[in-house]
Amino acid sequence: MTEKTSRSSGDATDAPVILSNEPGSFAWGVLAKRHPALLQQVRDAFPYGRWQHEALDALLDEITHGVIEPLASGEHDRECWADWGQEYFGRSWYDAPFLWAESYFYRRLLGAVGYFGTGPWQGVDPFAPFKRAELRGEAVEEELRALETLANVPADERAAALLHASLWGNRADLGFRVSSGEPAAGDAAASALVADDGAMLWQLLPVGGSSTVAVVADNAGCELIPDLILIDHLLEQRHAEQVVLHLKPYPYYVSDAMTADVVDCLRRLTEAPGEASAIGGRLRKAMAAGSLEVRTHPFFCAPLPYEEMPEDLRGEFESATLTLMKGDLNYRRLVGDQLWDATAPFADLTAYFPGAVAALRTLKSDVIVGLEQEVLDSLERSGAAWRTSGTHAFRCDGRGSL
Repeated sequence: MTEKTSRSSGDATDAPVILSNEPGSFAWGVLAKRHPALLQQVRDAFPYGRWQHEALDALLDEITHGVIEPLASGEHDRECWADWGQEYFGRSWYDAPFLWAESYFYRRLLGAVGYFGTGPWQGVDPFAPFKRAELRGEAVEEELRALETLANVPADERAAALLHASLWGNRADLGFRVSSGEPAAGDAAASALVADDGAMLWQLLPVGGSSTVAVVADNAGCELIPDLILIDHLLEQRHAEQVVLHLKPYPYYVSDAMTADVVDCLRRLTEAPGEASAIGGRLRKAMAAGSLEVRTHPFFCAPLPYEEMPEDLRGEFESATLTLMKGDLNYRRLVGDQLWDATAPFADLTAYFPGAVAALRTLKSDVIVGLEQEVLDSLERSGAAWRTSGTHAFRCDGRGSL
């Protein structure tokens, strides 16, 4: 089921807001299956105390059988969530907008394990074991070895490969190796792109153009490594004079990247041999020199679309030559977590954005716009769960109000 809403800008028609109360839907599966399983995984990953186990039990009971409860008095962000959730408290989790319910679940999980408390578990990332295991896994190892094949290829080919790897993130089979003379992998990757404005992206970033690029990160580990390598290329090849990497201020959606994850990724790069180590060293120097900055903002963990971003964050994006939005969650917030017509123009739905913006996103939810009708028809005929399976990707550019 869905709720109706209207877009305050652009020419798109109204589209239903995604809820989670339709059994068998992707959103329903996240709340009914993924969230309970995640609570158990977090419980198993740490030697939490009795009160934390009791709090996790209470949260599990609430999301499966109860209604949405507000944050307890004394919580540092209680007033914010009281404002954001005033329409949803007392209702079933499944009847709240999917984006809001997911966001609030993660906030409640952090509260249950004492992340924001004053005790010994303050600031302990409950998802850190999963991130670190991925970072030390074979997928990252393979990608770092594959960098050697790109060290001496022409800059434009290297740029295409690195952008491609950043797009696909944790799909190691379609990462850096696509430009190393393996046509099968390249063909598979090209056919899985449902929209591609990559050429326009490079036109926005001419060599030596004194550009500033904002990169809004998504996941840590296998996805953040390619993002950092792409940033190195932008700086090294003078496509950008400065890159600002925007991160989450606290743990969110299991694997979302924070400053600690950037530190772990840089350490992983510098400890590797060859080209990976050289890239890690250059990135550390770039941070010391200020040409690479990491920033964060509370809004990155808010259950709101980017259309409602605060003025200070809007000003940051306005000052950038280009903003790169990474990942599925940022995409949902960029266009609105709604069931738009899949052929609705991406540029229309992002016309509110204060500058040029590009989305690099692997499809892992129901939201999609910007498709050509023939592409949509072909995908629908395939019978596959192409919107949510992560087997297809979207690379598209919007030019603000242009």
